[in-house]
Amino acid sequence: MNKKLLVLSITAMLGLAACGDDGDKGADGNDGQDWTAVNQWFVDGQSRVTKAQELSVNNEAGAAKNIILFVGDGMGVSTVTAARILEGQLKGQTGEENSLSFETLPYVGLAKTYNVDGQTPDSAGTMTAMVTGVKTDVGVISQAEGVTRGNCASTDGQNLVTSLELAAMAGLSTGVVSTARITHATPAAAYAHAPERNWESDADLPDEAITNGCSDIASQLLSFDYGAGLNVVMGGGRRAFIPNTVTDTEGKAGKRLDSRDLTSEWLTKYTNSAYVASRDEFLALDPATTDHALGLFNSSHMEYELDRTTDGVTGEPSLAEMTAKSIDILQKNDKGFVLIIEAGRIDHAHHAGNAARALHDTIALSEAVRVAMEKTSEKDTLLMVTADHSHVFTIAGYPTRGNPILGLVKGNGADGQPAVTNATDANGLPYTTVGYANGLGYANLETGGDERYGYAAAPGRFDLNYVDTQSAGFHQEALVPLGSETHAGEDVGIFASGPGAHLVQGTVEQNHLFHVMNHAGSLVEKAEAAQSTSN
Repeated sequence: MNKKLLVLSITAMLGLAACGDDGDKGADGNDGQDWTAVNQWFVDGQSRVTKAQELSVNNEAGAAKNIILFVGDGMGVSTVTAARILEGQLKGQTGEENSLSFETLPYVGLAKTYNVDGQTPDSAGTMTAMVTGVKTDVGVISQAEGVTRGNCASTDGQNLVTSLELAAMAGLSTGVVSTARITHATPAAAYAHAPERNWESDADLPDEAITNGCSDIASQLLSFDYGAGLNVVMGGGRRAFIPNTVTDTEGKAGKRLDSRDLTSEWLTKYTNSAYVASRDEFLALDPATTDHALGLFNSSHMEYELDRTTDGVTGEPSLAEMTAKSIDILQKNDKGFVLIIEAGRIDHAHHAGNAARALHDTIALSEAVRVAMEKTSEKDTLLMVTADHSHVFTIAGYPTRGNPILGLVKGNGADGQPAVTNATDANGLPYTTVGYANGLGYANLETGGDERYGYAAAPGRFDLNYVDTQSAGFHQEALVPLGSETHAGEDVGIFASGPGAHLVQGTVEQNHLFHVMNHAGSLVEKAEAAQSTSN
């Protein structure tokens, strides 16, 4: 074999060769082969390697001016995969070739999510690990494992320092954003400390907690006195901030029994402050003149992305809009900022067995990450995207390429071509590609979201031949009947870019994320220096 033919053979094996038109001579005179063309799969792979090689990021300690941590609550690997495909299909593609914004980040690792006392974790313990560097028990908010859950007296000496508190001590700006109640477990762990995640307002405190001086989570947001305090807080959960004698713009009463209106106290506590409760008010908020913004857009959790309205007193901003506004406010600080953002309702939709809403909220998270990537630089901003835990959400069967990810499975025939009819199980019934290992099971709700209270679990198989499984109201079948679908215990992905991102590699304990942030921003060192100066 001559040298030219040897080169061409290697090229072909590598996948560079692409067939030309049948019968045409290629550039080298060989029939049917255009050796000047290239295989797109190979090109895409090579371009990723080239891009990775070109990345030049300062990995020294303290190189990050800004830190942004995104948490997709309940966003396991199967959720990322399914959302990637759905987003691609919504764009008119087959879907599998699509990438969510954060899947393009150069560093990827896996986090082990178990809690100290739980093989399968909850959000309080997992988020505590991420923001304090210490693993703890199920249900515990930023306190060490020495506490007894729900017991205030056991908390003495157990408070852990969070990355948000360290940042504030160091003079950085701080923010926490969520589509869930801002007092819910994941966002609460950034700024509060409690042995019970459910102590969201004073109405939730048991007598023992009141006697022993524990504070509810909402009030702790107002008593956050590190540095200049919190600069941005946006999410749901208005009811924990207003008295039970007050009715909000949605016509819903507050929960507080102590008569405190924490929204008014926010305006009094901070100069250049603002409180907004709707998307219209949010859009009117001027980042240039606002240093402390509190946005509470729902009495409870914010709406799912599929159900979100944008107009009037009950309209809500998107996660991407809240991300953009938060960065605009925070980046005015020359020292930098730490911002924690949660897509909280992925988890809730999965608990209900409603894949459509879970995946659309994951896509909304991807859009928020894209905005953050555009508004910051990987040269001075550590950006990490991860999940607190997974769910028992599966992608199964052998659907053909491009089959609707929320649809019934249609496979390929013996000839490799897509089948015309649905694949069926041993009982002759069709089945969906995505489903759940446990939960309430099948429901097909004409209206409403994932609210399934009062529904009995519907285990087993159903005839889905004439059911629109891609509708927002469709809830997938489940194997084990439970009152709510559960979390799962497998590892979750970590996607990262910027200074310190090189530390996100391999399989790590979940509390490793705090130490990555601390390395990137030298948070402890800066906080200690600021404290010694002030003293």
